[in-house]
Amino acid sequence: MEDRFFSPSFGNKPQVLVGRSNELRELTEGLDSKPGSKERARLIIGQRGLGKTVLMLEVADYAKSHGYIVASPTIAKKGMEQKIIEKLLSSGNNIFEHSRRRISGGAFGALGFSVGIETEKPSKESGSFQAKLSEICDEAAKHGKGVVIMLDEVQNNAYTEEVAVAYQELVGEEKNIAMIMAGLPATISGVLNNRVLTFLTRSSKLYLEPINYTEIDTYYYKCFREMGITLSEEQIMDAAVQTEGSPYLMQLIGHYITVLAGDDGFMDDTLYSRAISTAKKEYMNDLCEVALHGISGGDMAFLRAMTDDPGSSKIQHVAERMGVSPAYAQTYKKRMMEAGLIEKVSRGEIRFAVPMLREYLISLGA
Repeated sequence: MEDRFFSPSFGNKPQVLVGRSNELRELTEGLDSKPGSKERARLIIGQRGLGKTVLMLEVADYAKSHGYIVASPTIAKKGMEQKIIEKLLSSGNNIFEHSRRRISGGAFGALGFSVGIETEKPSKESGSFQAKLSEICDEAAKHGKGVVIMLDEVQNNAYTEEVAVAYQELVGEEKNIAMIMAGLPATISGVLNNRVLTFLTRSSKLYLEPINYTEIDTYYYKCFREMGITLSEEQIMDAAVQTEGSPYLMQLIGHYITVLAGDDGFMDDTLYSRAISTAKKEYMNDLCEVALHGISGGDMAFLRAMTDDPGSSKIQHVAERMGVSPAYAQTYKKRMMEAGLIEKVSRGEIRFAVPMLREYLISLGA
């Protein structure tokens, strides 16, 4: 059967944002607040696969339709400053294309228009990221528009620091600008502990949790009913539970139930089980495999030692399985938390933060 509702592409915006209406409202209300308010600086905090990027894309669409030019989510790494400027110029193409002023720092001819820019009061800092951003804010303001910067996969590094400091300075100059940053809990914690970025501790923080099963169940019921797919209420609720609250896994499960159903919408237990297993296998390949890319042998040994526990793991037990001291195991714990692979449950107790990661490790022969 043709899939009319589900979009299982990791990081892409789905047709419907399920279970995030409150979060979306909170973020858009922040954009509607006055320039300089704490709601204009937002931190979206959540583990892998909870839809941080997708939520920012939804906010970007809202911002563009409500008087903003937007730098869509940009990963916080080398070269991000230039990408932010280019995205803002592209978003405000009509504004800058017909402007007589030029923004310092050269042209971006590849974007289809030329912006180079000479400031009216040249200075040794006129070519800096902050100077260019200030010029863009001023030009946007002439057309009654504001500026929104979005940073994704934020790290406590010099690139994040430069953008955040520029934002703070422009807020002090009363520019109409907003900033939304998203990242893993451990990395955001590092950013907040940065002495240069202490102002971010006063920003509004939005903690993403797994989607409530009831909301997924309701959405599944609506979609399958409209497509004429015959599933029992028990199967639909089971499908919702199988997602573990992951937005991406929700899309995958919904997609495979749809495409494996016959043209008449019939789906027996065998087809249903096949849809669930296919979705989970693809999820593990898409998310779990990528999440483990680049980790060391010691880190992998730490994660493998956790797989013996069906739920949470005690650090002491993990250390014993590894043959190291609990103090030494703390080194791996810190790294894996920063990578967003595990999370703290209580003192001395941890668990996997990524759905299906334990099962994926076991499938590798852990």
